[in-house]
Parts: sequence; C-alpha cells; structure tokens
Amino acid sequence: MDEFLRAAVEEAERGLAEGGIPIGSVLVHDGRILGRGRNRRVQRGSVVLHGEMDALESAGRRPARVYRGCTLYTTLSPCAMCSGAILLYGIPRIVVGENRTFLGEEDLLRARGVAVEVVQDVQCQELMAHFIRAQPTLWAEDIGDGDDRINP
Repeated sequence: MDEFLRAAVEEAERGLAEGGIPIGSVLVHDGRILGRGRNRRVQRGSVVLHGEMDALESAGRRPARVYRGCTLYTTLSPCAMCSGAILLYGIPRIVVGENRTFLGEEDLLRARGVAVEVVQDVQCQELMAHFIRAQPTLWAEDIGDGDDRINP
C-alpha cells in the first residue's frame, strides 16, 4: 500500500477508535503531508467534518498554487460536499482507497479535469464493511438515509 494511502487508513482507524466513522484522508504536496483528517462528525457533533474536509482544515490556509499541486488521498470515494471542496481549491488529483461501499462524485470530478485513481484497497473495504455491520444506523446518518448509491 502506498505510504500516503496508509496514512489515510491510519486516520480512519483513529476515527473508529474514537467512536466515529472510519474514513480518513491526507492532503499531500511535493511528497509531504500538509494535512491529516478523519470523519469527525460524531466526535465533534459536526455536520461537515468528513475526512477530506478535516484534512483540508488541518492543512490550514494555503496559496491557491499549493492546492493546485496537491494530491488528496482518501479511504472512501468523496461525497458531493467533499468533491465540491476538491473542485473549489483546484486539487488536481485524488487517490481513492475504495468506491464499492459508496460511489461518490467521481464522474463529476473527472468531468472537471481531476485525475481520479481508485485502488480498491481490501483494507479500506474491510474497514467500512465491519463498521457498517456494527453501526448501520450511524452509517445511514452519515451518508444519507435511503441513498441509492450505497452498495449492500
């Protein structure tokens, strides 16, 4: 597993250990992690702290040219909100751990010129599968109850 995807998985595992949803992300520029994040909706009572949003927040304010040279690694396909942030900041590349559990806005990102690489990492898939079996109500709340993009 790539070292940066591994860092995103570590964030997901931290989130799970804290009682949250195991989705992690890291923002990388020139081979260096600028920001780490995990889904903290439960831990912080937040409506917006998905893993990608948390990684952007922890990276702090950066010039636009920095974002345009970044890669965002995330353990799960990004939702509409997180994809919007990727587009807003001009992040040109994302690496997705898996999209079988949830297929986010990858087509939108690609249509807007973002390079999207999906690796279908087994560890990312298993982390989500175990969580969904243990916490189906929390998963439905996070991703949107009745969302037809959720794969059984």
